[in-house]
Amino acid sequence: MNIRTFITYFLLGLVLICVQILLLKNLALFGVAMCFLYLLAILSLPVTIDHVPLILISFGMGLTVDIFYDTIGIHAAAATFIGFLRPYWLKVISPTGGYTDSSEPDLKEMGMGWYFTYAMPMLFAFSLVFFLIDQWGTGGFFQVLNKSFFSSILTFVLAILVQLLFFKRRRGI
Repeated sequence: MNIRTFITYFLLGLVLICVQILLLKNLALFGVAMCFLYLLAILSLPVTIDHVPLILISFGMGLTVDIFYDTIGIHAAAATFIGFLRPYWLKVISPTGGYTDSSEPDLKEMGMGWYFTYAMPMLFAFSLVFFLIDQWGTGGFFQVLNKSFFSSILTFVLAILVQLLFFKRRRGI
């Protein structure tokens, strides 16, 4: 990863964390669905990133959101979990020819069908861990599943909109 790519991903993460903290902090649709748009930065990192830096980046982003949300490590734990899970999930859903060194798992490069099978389980896993920790012993399991399902759908829809509006399309020769 060269310095230009690193700065691009750093700015993407910074902007998404700021949007999460400033705009999406109090957004909860019908008291059920919460949006975790900052996860788009973790999901958009290159396929070739090593496991340890990915886990550290995920932990750092989750901890940053935790500082502003007063959630005492819940975001950090759930983001670290998807940072750990992501390389294994990418191997499971690998295309027939495999990934190229410059592959980025985003909507415009991989297509809607592949992106859905990539992002939805990751977002659901994040939401499930987040709400299991958040409602440990106080809410029923079906309430946790309900919140996880609708939060992952809301986050996925907003992630698609952000990618369609703001991610530039790469041009081939």
